[in-house]
Amino acid sequence: MTGLGAVFRPQLAPERLRAVARVADEVGLEELWLWEDCFREGGISTAAAALAWTERVRVGVGLLPVPLRNVAVTAMEAATLHRMFPGRAVLGVGHGVQDWMGQVGARAESPLTLLREHLVALRALLGGERVTTKGRYVRLDDVALDWPPEQAVEVLAGATGPRSLRLAGEAADGTVLTANTPPDGVRRARRLIDEGRAAAGRSEAHRVVVYLLTATGPGADERLRDELVAEGVGDVPDLGVAGDAEAVAGAVRRLAEAGADTVILQPTGDEPDPEGFVRFAAEQVRPLVVA
Repeated sequence: MTGLGAVFRPQLAPERLRAVARVADEVGLEELWLWEDCFREGGISTAAAALAWTERVRVGVGLLPVPLRNVAVTAMEAATLHRMFPGRAVLGVGHGVQDWMGQVGARAESPLTLLREHLVALRALLGGERVTTKGRYVRLDDVALDWPPEQAVEVLAGATGPRSLRLAGEAADGTVLTANTPPDGVRRARRLIDEGRAAAGRSEAHRVVVYLLTATGPGADERLRDELVAEGVGDVPDLGVAGDAEAVAGAVRRLAEAGADTVILQPTGDEPDPEGFVRFAAEQVRPLVVA
């Protein structure tokens, strides 16, 4: 069954999160996703707050930029969330937007090497291992978590290019794809991920999470079009969806048929009713996706 969720976009002030998270919990939304976008809101702090304010909804962070974070800190924070809120935290890591990484003096010469080293070390630490490694970017000397997660947890990787997608298949437990990924792009990503899995001899399940830019209600078509144009993808076919629940559910099903395990509805940056958007996802779209 296809998972369904929604994004709390960091264009909203942090103090808006509490109301949106509580609505997500009340209406039975499966997953509420947050972003660590420079220079808006921190991923771990918002995730911790959202988890504390709720009881059931899973809270995802997509993504934590690895150039900003020592892997030991990432592991400590992730393990803390997993122990305090078992089964409800979902964390993804990725390259980060390279221009933003440059702004803070953290741009890596080889983002792919950094992500590989971070993923390998992070999964080992969260698995309770004691790690010593001397990589190009990640260096640990006899490091182990005192409080690792009590059960196995998934580490997702954000990826777009072919090499990053293969790396995600090889070294992560799942992949996060941006809203600029149409159904054909999901199929292509699945092939590349599977190539990485095969090369690494991995046979366990690998979850693919895809964002779907979604607009509903008054002015939906215009809001969707404006955001796609602003992102420079206005001419790409099959991106985003505007309309009622039937239209959105149809777009979700197309992504699922292409290989998405979970689809996260991403409102436009100017969504006028974030709480209403979450209700729409859970109460109107979800029943049509399940049917």
